[in-house]
Amino acid sequence: MHVAAAPHAVSLLRTARLARSSKPFLARGGAKSERCAGCRLVISHCLFAFLPALSVNSGMCLIMADIEALKPSNTGWLVADVVCQTFAFGWSRTEVDTALLALLADPQWQPYLVFPGEFVANDRVVTGLQVAGENHARRPLFVLLDATWPEARKMFRKSPYLDKLPVLSLQGGQLSNYKLRRSQHEEHFCTSEVAAMCLALAGESLAAQTLTAYLDVFTHHYLQAKQQLPVDGCGAAHQRLSALRLQTSP
Repeated sequence: MHVAAAPHAVSLLRTARLARSSKPFLARGGAKSERCAGCRLVISHCLFAFLPALSVNSGMCLIMADIEALKPSNTGWLVADVVCQTFAFGWSRTEVDTALLALLADPQWQPYLVFPGEFVANDRVVTGLQVAGENHARRPLFVLLDATWPEARKMFRKSPYLDKLPVLSLQGGQLSNYKLRRSQHEEHFCTSEVAAMCLALAGESLAAQTLTAYLDVFTHHYLQAKQQLPVDGCGAAHQRLSALRLQTSP
């Protein structure tokens, strides 16, 4: 069964989650002004004009904890901005979206569950992508648990439909540069950083660099809005993203 990606999977998931809410979701901290529907930032610090446009062979499957899609600081949204073949599903302990099961079974994709290898049996862990024959190549589909670390571990343990997937354990050697939420461990990465590492592993270096630069620009806009300061559109992050966007222009 072929499953088509949504125009912006995280946006659609956010809309569906809001529709089920009995009261408005209020993000902690930051400005309370009207936000852009396209980037979730306040209008004065809108990021939409910097949206990258890339053709990417890999796919991303985001399985998101209950309110992740509602958080303005969520970086799974950025993954869906950059990687057109991004799919997003809400996680539940008691049920699973049938569309998620169909996606994982779609023969065009080779799913990899991205998770630290030390929590998994050795025979299930891979550190590189499988190389398929030319006549039956399958595109990599990176399955990311978009949640806080405690939530992600719970999702991993209580999602039996993921048990048969190979677990892609990304190699360390770098520290997270994510500044919008605090973690007790500097080696824990945000969803956007993990997605960029997956793209690099798949040989899509331009997409990986673009997603990294886009996260830096998003972080700048977010923090400037939170502190009620203007955006520095000529800063290093914007210059890097602009240079990369020129490489993707027709």
